[in-house]
Amino acid sequence: MNRLYHVALSPFCRKVRLTLAEKKIEVELVEERYWEQGPDFLRRNPAGKVPVMKMEGRTLSESQAICEYLEETVPTPPLMPRDPEGRYEVRRLCAWFDDKFNQEVTTKIMGERVWKKVMKQGYPDSKNVKSGLSKIKFHLDYMGWLLDQRRWLAGDMMTLADFTAAAHLSCLDYISDVDWDRSSNVKDWYAKIKSRPAFRSLLADQMSGLPPAPQYAELDF
Repeated sequence: MNRLYHVALSPFCRKVRLTLAEKKIEVELVEERYWEQGPDFLRRNPAGKVPVMKMEGRTLSESQAICEYLEETVPTPPLMPRDPEGRYEVRRLCAWFDDKFNQEVTTKIMGERVWKKVMKQGYPDSKNVKSGLSKIKFHLDYMGWLLDQRRWLAGDMMTLADFTAAAHLSCLDYISDVDWDRSSNVKDWYAKIKSRPAFRSLLADQMSGLPPAPQYAELDF
């Protein structure tokens, strides 16, 4: 059995989970308190980060590397275009969300409102939260601009770029920190992603002491 060491509200883990589910690869999910840096976990990934995946005798780490490995070894259904320009655009947007969006939004909001509580690191810093809530407006507008020109974020087919963006936004939606009324394009796009069978396990996630927002699991939101 394949095994994924993960944290439910990690966007990087969610990206891998969406890819696995879309490709119908069965996996056992193992919650990993990676911040405790246990010796067993550090042996699996000396970088001390999730996700980490055990698959066919291999230990895989780093979400983008895992997803592209899955794409190459299980190519159906495809999550990357065939042409170099299309693959470039998917990778560019994956980096946009995993780097820029993560630094400016995810870590500012989730880090303060969720992970400080879970890791018992004190109270949220309101300046960071306000900064994240301000920055997300720019990112939603950018997504809306992309979707004005394309059916999906990177082009005419759903790709890993869509799963990467949805992974980050779904974490924020869990705590009701996405203004879906800001862009009808983005709201419609997220509704399409959210309705996919691959998304079901994410919508069932629950964190102890932190129930999801009422609209989180609703397909018609």
